[in-house]
Amino acid sequence: MTDVEILRDRHAFEREESERLAPFACKSGESRGRVIAEAEHAYRAAYGRDRDRVIHSAAFRRLEYKTQVFVYHEGDHYRNRLTHTIEGSQIARTIARVLRLNEELAEAVVLAHDLGHTPFGHAGERVLADLMSDHGGFDHNRQSLRIVDLLEERYPGFRGLNLTYETREGILKHGCNWPHPVEVPELLAQPNLESQVADHADEIAYTVHDLDDGLRSGLLRVEELESIELWQQTFVEVTGRLGGASERVQLAQTIRALIDRLVTELVNESAARLAQTGVASVDEVRTTDTPLIGFGEHLANQRAELRAFLYENLYEHPRVALASDRAAMAIRDLFAHFRDDPNCLPQHVQERFAIDGEVRAVCDYVAGMTDRFAFDQHRELATPAASRGSADG
Repeated sequence: MTDVEILRDRHAFEREESERLAPFACKSGESRGRVIAEAEHAYRAAYGRDRDRVIHSAAFRRLEYKTQVFVYHEGDHYRNRLTHTIEGSQIARTIARVLRLNEELAEAVVLAHDLGHTPFGHAGERVLADLMSDHGGFDHNRQSLRIVDLLEERYPGFRGLNLTYETREGILKHGCNWPHPVEVPELLAQPNLESQVADHADEIAYTVHDLDDGLRSGLLRVEELESIELWQQTFVEVTGRLGGASERVQLAQTIRALIDRLVTELVNESAARLAQTGVASVDEVRTTDTPLIGFGEHLANQRAELRAFLYENLYEHPRVALASDRAAMAIRDLFAHFRDDPNCLPQHVQERFAIDGEVRAVCDYVAGMTDRFAFDQHRELATPAASRGSADG
């Protein structure tokens, strides 16, 4: 066998996609391209290249110290935004593979979807949305698109990561009703199927894994979940099968079984919808009014019941609320401080005033902070300058 026969280039991968993937899947060789035209890579297809750019970005690394439910200092075993993102991407790849969709595209969307999350999770997002209400607004999906289109600085010929149309379509998620300096994908009846898979994989990951962390923390108890049909059915089946296994193993296996149950239902229901509608291309997907990726009605109701339970008993738990209040105060104080004294900002942030406007540049900077950095910065604000000088000396 010669070297030429051993090696596969990008064209070989694209041919393989055309043969392996379903007609309604996105093919790398048929992408609508990037905002700024670039030469293709010798042996990496377009969506895999998007995934790699996201993974190597500074914003992706910062997810390690951004809150999922519990702030980083509360324990080493709780999920953070980075571990949640990795877990979500694994689920997305499984779903995409079974439905003969483009795994690399689904993975790229999931890996990028939380880049725009603020420190302290949704608590931080609510504060910035309030502070920016008179300045164009804020939400994390919009911020994720700003990061990949504008804020990452890695390439000489363009701002951002210059991802493909299809990956950006998935990040955009709900459409664009705000000024954005770069042309955004047109959202029709629904985005490409890989983006829909990424959205559902994200929800499966955070619902089940937040439940897992809630039980591990002691904020939730198994007894409280007995009235939740999805949990109880799965828990009874697992514990009956395992017999005398330890409680820790029983809970771990129940979490595992919940994910498997949700994924299995999603792929079966989605396959049935795709067969019934007969969509035969990505363009037909985008213009089909009926949602093509989703759960059957009964499991959708069960899942909604579980999510409502989590909102009431975990996300709004007094311990979580206390941490959220502290986080909100830190975000408000930092934002006000940088608005009052913009000279305190790093030079690269000040240089963006003329491009993005001072308020938006401050918002971008605060939104990009990790929990740890935001707390450190806030602690410095609360420490008198004389005391800091004494300590440093």
